[in-house]
Amino acid sequence: MEVIARNHCRPFITEDGSEIRELLAHRNSSIRKQSLAEATLRAGQSTRAHYHPRAEEIYYILRGQGRMKMSGQECRVGPGDAVAIPAGADHKIFQEGPGELVFLCCCAPGYEPDDVVFTE
Repeated sequence: MEVIARNHCRPFITEDGSEIRELLAHRNSSIRKQSLAEATLRAGQSTRAHYHPRAEEIYYILRGQGRMKMSGQECRVGPGDAVAIPAGADHKIFQEGPGELVFLCCCAPGYEPDDVVFTE
């Protein structure tokens, strides 16, 4: 059994602008077909608009308030919300309100930097 402690995962800043802790992926576990990361956006931050040609994603909001923009539509998101992001869907998330926006990001297949196409 593999259990990866969040505090043992070093945070890094991705090209889309979010702080990421890769919790489970082929780089640190036996997981091969998906990945799970914790993303953090600080006050006023947003990711750069982008899409993934191969991977579909799920964002699950843990804390904070935000606004999700995807394929020309927008909606507010908060704790307990899950966002389905199909492969090829242009998307961007904004932190809004007090505090950080923290969410889980699950990708299938697992996240790879070469599967990101920036649109802004």
